[in-house]
Amino acid sequence: MSIPNIITLGRIILVPVIIWAIASNQMEIAFAIFVIAGVSDAVDGFLAKRFNMASELGALLDPLADKALLVSIYVALGIWGAVPRWIVILVVSRDFMIVAAVIVSWLFDKPVEMKPLMVSKLNTAAQVALAALILASLAFGFRPMPYDAVLMGLVTVFTLVSVSLYLVEWVRHMSTIEAR
Repeated sequence: MSIPNIITLGRIILVPVIIWAIASNQMEIAFAIFVIAGVSDAVDGFLAKRFNMASELGALLDPLADKALLVSIYVALGIWGAVPRWIVILVVSRDFMIVAAVIVSWLFDKPVEMKPLMVSKLNTAAQVALAALILASLAFGFRPMPYDAVLMGLVTVFTLVSVSLYLVEWVRHMSTIEAR
């Protein structure tokens, strides 16, 4: 168990805490935890690369921690009414479709290698920026307009493009399965 993996596990442990903070209207705490999670993501990535501490476990845990945090925050903010439910559905559905595609690939004994596309990295950045803006606006009492609309537009476009590209890649990969 390397230091980057321990940091990543800590980020996973922060997920229920940040959801509690949002549900309890403790937005300053939620925002602070979100910032801590973001810094920890950068630190574990830096340590893994800089000090050659990358591991197979870390390669699985890091995106899981990121997705668990973002999906949970979007769902909580959607329930809270701070973000439109359609954006929550879009964000959650994309991740659900990707996970379902990976599982189906495993079931057909055709594991697919999921390497992040540039548009997916842009999508994650837009999702993080939108979540940070909304949490900060709730914590510090300011109106996020028009930046929230711009970020929602970016999240929408990047989400739709990335899920489309992953779907095309997955269909191409799975099309080599022979009928029995």
